[in-house]
Formats: sequence, C-alpha cells, structure tokens
Amino acid sequence: MTAPRQILPGTTYLVTRRCAQREFLLRPSAALGAIFLYVLALAARRYGVQVHAFCVLSNHFHLVVTDHDARLPAFAQYLGALVARAANVLLGRSESFWSPGSFSAVTLAAREDVVAKIVYVLANPVAAGLVPRGREWPGLWTAPERLGTSTLAALRPGGFFRKMGPLPETVELELTAPPAVGPIDAFQADVAAALDALERGVHRERGAPSEEPGVGGGFLGVARVLAQSPRDRARTWEPRGTLNPRVAARDKWKRIEVLTRLVDFLRAYRTAWRARRAGDPTVVFPAGTYLLRVAHGVRCAASA
Repeated sequence: MTAPRQILPGTTYLVTRRCAQREFLLRPSAALGAIFLYVLALAARRYGVQVHAFCVLSNHFHLVVTDHDARLPAFAQYLGALVARAANVLLGRSESFWSPGSFSAVTLAAREDVVAKIVYVLANPVAAGLVPRGREWPGLWTAPERLGTSTLAALRPGGFFRKMGPLPETVELELTAPPAVGPIDAFQADVAAALDALERGVHRERGAPSEEPGVGGGFLGVARVLAQSPRDRARTWEPRGTLNPRVAARDKWKRIEVLTRLVDFLRAYRTAWRARRAGDPTVVFPAGTYLLRVAHGVRCAASA
C-alpha cells in the first residue's frame, strides 16, 4: 500500500507533475499559457492555496505553494484534471495527459529551503539546456522581482471553456510571499542572487563564458523550443527507481525533526488503520490524515 500523505494546514510545498511519456504537451504557446494560468488561478481561489512561484516547461510544471486549509490534493486534482481536458481539446487529442501516478509534493521546512526550491524552479529552463537565462523562457515563469508583489489577471480562454458557462470571465492570481520569509525585498534579492549564481554555474559547465551568459553552451534557444511539436518528447535518459523525497531541509537537525514527525504520523496512521479494520468505529487518526477524512469522514486529531 502506498504510504499516505500527511496534509497539514499552513505547509509550503514544491509541487511537480509530468506529462505522459514525457511528451511536450505543455510546450509554450499563448493558448496553452492562457489555459494553465486561468486554471491555476481558479484552483488557488477554490481551495485556498497561495501561489508563490511557478515554471511551466514543455513536459512538466513546478509550483511553490502554501496550503493554508490542508486541501492540497483537491487543489492538485482540480488543476491537473481541468488543464488536461482543456489542453487536450486545444491539441486535438484524447489520451492521458499526465504520467501515471499522482503529483509530487515536497514539504519545504525552512526559509532557506523555500529560497532553494524557488531558485530550482526558476533555473529549470537553464539547467535543462533550453535557454541561457530563466527569464528568457517563453512559457509561464515567475521573475524574482514579482515574488510576493504581483497580481496576474487570467482571462477565460476560448475553446474548451464555454463563453456562457459557470466559470468567471476573469480571475486574479495573487503571487504571495511564502510565510516567515521576512522582508519581501530581501527575499527577492536572495532569490535573484542565488538564481544568477546557479545559472552562471550551468554556463561554466556548458562552456559559456560566465560574463556573457547567452554566449555558447549549446542551449536550444527560444525559436527551437517553440518549433517543437507537442507530440515530441524528451530524448534524454531518465533514471528509474530513484528516491521520491517528501521533505526538503538543508539544515540537518531540522530535517531530522521533520522526518521524525512524518515517521510518527505514519506509525500512528497504521495503528489507527488496523484498529478501524478490526471494527473499532471510534478510532482517531493522526492530524494530517487526508483521504480517509475527506472521503470517509474518519475522526482525526487536531493539528498542533
């Protein structure tokens, strides 16, 4: 049995989901970008999820979000399902849009982990060898100077979404600051500096002069990215059977603390599960139990 997720209110996550067969179904285009941004704004508003940063690449996306109401699985399901249906109509296809399995959600334990994962998200197009700088990516991407200070207006796209349907014509997506990151200008500066350092490191590895990040290095470039077919797929080898982390914490003791709490949750969950299977209807599941609470109404302990 797959280990249950612990979904606690107020948790900040790195969320990732990949397209089926690693196809470029999310390849940047005005129509696809409009769909994703509109659905993301709808999902965030519907489920009380705060969005901090995002990057939508051709065959996967990354989000950094805070789940204030412990509804992350519902948010991710709504986002994935509606994007898939609308994008399939746009692309004239009907097959599965996402790779098998669910989304990845990595808990970010502290400020330094939030900064590191936002930088990872924003540097993704560079690390993948697509463009020399993250801000050159032609798809959806959050500039460091917009973190925590911008509101994006998403218009309802045509095609899949009915003009006279129940969904709003316009929905706003506020890019909020993650909790406990301190002054927003310092946070933005830390992300920008770390992003620049990471991008320059990629350039050195690829042989491009660090003083001129756009020179050399074998980057694919915007024109070739946009010329790809959505039915193309990544040709690089992807490791299988690797670890699927649930927590990101650079500080050793913070990581031990968070992982210890997760282990305690899993033990308490399994104990409660066995008791319920044995016929005890009064058993109380640990705080953070999601599916059994939402789908079957089991009793759960309050979050600390």
